[in-house]
Amino acid sequence: MNELLVQGVSVMCIGMGTVLSFLLITILSMFIMSNVVRKLNTIFPEAIPQVAGGKTKKAVSDDAEIAAAIVAAMFRKA
Repeated sequence: MNELLVQGVSVMCIGMGTVLSFLLITILSMFIMSNVVRKLNTIFPEAIPQVAGGKTKKAVSDDAEIAAAIVAAMFRKA
């Protein structure tokens, strides 16, 4: 019984160590890739599209749209 318990604990430690090492490698590679992409964005910046006419349209706030939807729903119920 004691030998079986020792084998179970050793298999558990190997499994947890494998998962931990995989997660650490994944986190490290994501950190390295984010630094590479940040460096590439400084070298090759994205082009900003220009709007024809130069005038910007003022956007309606989300609060006004939500309020209008609530009022429409209230009148529809009645």
